[in-house]
Amino acid sequence: MSKRLCALVLLGVAGLAHAAPDRTALPLSGPGGPGAIGSPAAPVAMPWQQLSAEQKRERRSQYAAWRAMSESERARVREAAGRFAALPPARQQELRDQFTAQDQAFRDGWRLGPLLGEHFSRLQGMFGYVPEDQRDATLAMLRQLTPAQVSQLTLVAQRTPPQQRDAVRTEFLSVAPAQRDAWLARQVGR
Repeated sequence: MSKRLCALVLLGVAGLAHAAPDRTALPLSGPGGPGAIGSPAAPVAMPWQQLSAEQKRERRSQYAAWRAMSESERARVREAAGRFAALPPARQQELRDQFTAQDQAFRDGWRLGPLLGEHFSRLQGMFGYVPEDQRDATLAMLRQLTPAQVSQLTLVAQRTPPQQRDAVRTEFLSVAPAQRDAWLARQVGR
């Protein structure tokens, strides 16, 4: 992983580590809301009752993203948060600024965890706008993929014309887990 990508991973997932455990004292920083990546100050504990409705919504969203990750991904997030916290404040701010300058969809992609977050910008065209009734199944399937499968799927997503994305996504969702490697190989070979 490149140093720049590693830095973005640190930023994208470090905020999620703050979304976890304590339900009474929640990290809050700056105008971006609780645990905002782009905020200059370190997170400050703030009682739930003192949070605005928007901040509570953001916290719930972060916590849901945290809970949806596997334990191994949560461990990676905790490690990233630790590495980020160990950086000098000026470097932390520089990385926050770089991360904040990224497109919102890119930043939101990191809530899917380190593996999907790293590839989300390339998967977004096919998986970023899934119909409501397919979202849970789609996320569950994406989280089952191996790193190699995710890499192949990014190629499929990038090569699929916009008018065919819904059909290809629906077909992929219908593929049995044991057949995914073969399906991906066929699609990448086209």
